[in-house]
Amino acid sequence: MPKLKTNCGAKKRFTLTGSGKIKRKHAYKSHILTKKTKKQKRNLTHFGLVNKVDEKQVRELLVL
Repeated sequence: MPKLKTNCGAKKRFTLTGSGKIKRKHAYKSHILTKKTKKQKRNLTHFGLVNKVDEKQVRELLVL
């Protein structure tokens, strides 16, 4: 069986934590920021974790 390639889009967007969970950034923080409140923009800055439902799919893309 040939080696599996990591999905390039996924490797740019996701990173692993020390405990093995998958870290992600929040959406809606790239443009049209003038109409968003300071609080909303500040909260979008923090990292989130990939939901357990989607974790299997992301792991397949990252070939983990």
